[in-house]
Amino acid sequence: MAAEMTLREHLNELRVRVMHIVIAVIAITIFTMTFDLRPAEFGGLTLAYPYPDAIHNLSARIMLYMQDTLLPDNVTLVQTAPGQAFFAQMYVSVLAGIIGSMPVIVKEISGFISPAISAQARKSISRVVVPAIALFVAGVAFSYVVVVPFVLDFLYQYGEAIGVVPLFNITDFISFVLQFLLGFGISFELPILMYGIALTDTMSPTFWRNNFRYAVIIIVIFGAVITPDGSGITMWFVALPMLALYAAGMAAVEARARRIARQEAAMAGGGNK
Repeated sequence: MAAEMTLREHLNELRVRVMHIVIAVIAITIFTMTFDLRPAEFGGLTLAYPYPDAIHNLSARIMLYMQDTLLPDNVTLVQTAPGQAFFAQMYVSVLAGIIGSMPVIVKEISGFISPAISAQARKSISRVVVPAIALFVAGVAFSYVVVVPFVLDFLYQYGEAIGVVPLFNITDFISFVLQFLLGFGISFELPILMYGIALTDTMSPTFWRNNFRYAVIIIVIFGAVITPDGSGITMWFVALPMLALYAAGMAAVEARARRIARQEAAMAGGGNK
């Protein structure tokens, strides 16, 4: 039990779980940096198999796809120093490692906090693993499809207005895109965070509703901080989805509280018979 564990035991458990996450991320990162997927015919079906190729690897394929789908027209990626393309591929591989390791990440985090909650709440936390993974992937996809293309095109219009040559350093481009993908993937976990806090019973179910106005201020400030321009437009791509997610998390927490109240009332009614 959590109450019987010493601080040293808690720290050791945390270290082990962090190591599991790190190993999973590193394994997928190395795979995307050293292997490509080659097509092959098996029984009339076209399947892909891993083929070692450190140059034309999976991260290189992902980067080519990002160039085709994200860069505005007439914008060219350039490498201004040796090694920039290599480090850009490494950044992409790390992102792939994080996304691919999400089942392990969510499993280890939920396993670490589960001793701090009741046995009934542990059943609930097992049900949020799939939604947590789905929300992270949804955040990455929303950022990739909607936010990043708009922001890149919007910012490059300033360059076109003064006639500058549209060149983008490869490492700057990749780091710019990845900060959005990771930022949105993590921010979309807000309902899971709220629900997880509710499972510990450290806050009342009405806490989130009572402090909604403060949440709006914090979320808007957060959106302004992580967006790269000061126009006040792109920050709403962050703030509005997070406000919707906050409302969804609030509704989930209150629905859980009502369900528990009904169960307790039913048990009390059955005990009085």
